[in-house]
Amino acid sequence: MGLPQISHPTFSLILPSTKQEIRFRPFVVREEKILLIAQSSGDPADVVKAIKQVVSNCIVDQNIDVENFTTFDLEYFFIKLRAKSVNSIVKLSYKDIEDGNIYDVEVDLDGIEITGDVETEKTIATGTDSGIVLRYPKLSIMRDVEGITDPVEFAFAVVASCIDKIYVGDDVHKVADYTTAEVQEFLDSLDVSSYEQIQRFVDRMPKLHYVVSYTNSNGKKVDITLSTLTDFFTLG
Repeated sequence: MGLPQISHPTFSLILPSTKQEIRFRPFVVREEKILLIAQSSGDPADVVKAIKQVVSNCIVDQNIDVENFTTFDLEYFFIKLRAKSVNSIVKLSYKDIEDGNIYDVEVDLDGIEITGDVETEKTIATGTDSGIVLRYPKLSIMRDVEGITDPVEFAFAVVASCIDKIYVGDDVHKVADYTTAEVQEFLDSLDVSSYEQIQRFVDRMPKLHYVVSYTNSNGKKVDITLSTLTDFFTLG
């Protein structure tokens, strides 16, 4: 007779981008191993892949494809998953710029939320009967930007990933049906004003938000805003 199977509680959260309720279980040792192996590689791309795998493993509901998550969906989901799996309190250390001392701060992962208005789509007019329909980048962008080291090329790749459709009159073109080179050619021919509107959409994308505070040796209160997964787990 085999060893007994351990049952685990299930929890739910609301996905920020779609407001869909998704049920999940805590991650267990097998998922912890995935994370540790990725962290030991020192490659940020491996860490992202590991987080995607762990989140996918822990989702209880059927037909949920993590690849359809936005980047901030994945960050939010992993934060809440980690809180239920390990501990909702994370202890971090920060070296104060003014006095050079190290200060310990605590982050309550249960208190982390997404800031910014979540727009399901946004349309930018490029003419009297033409325009661009934007969306937040999906996780596939991780593959698209992998290996890009030039900051200008990286910025262009992120902008390109936010374009969902292009329309002229009644003709609608889904960007997913075109090659990267074709999309790049379209961006290169775009007027500067329209491109800047897309860039503002990217800059205003919802993000994680949490503020920790401490008082340094000079009596000065210091507030630190955390907004990325790296901030919440490896604050310097």
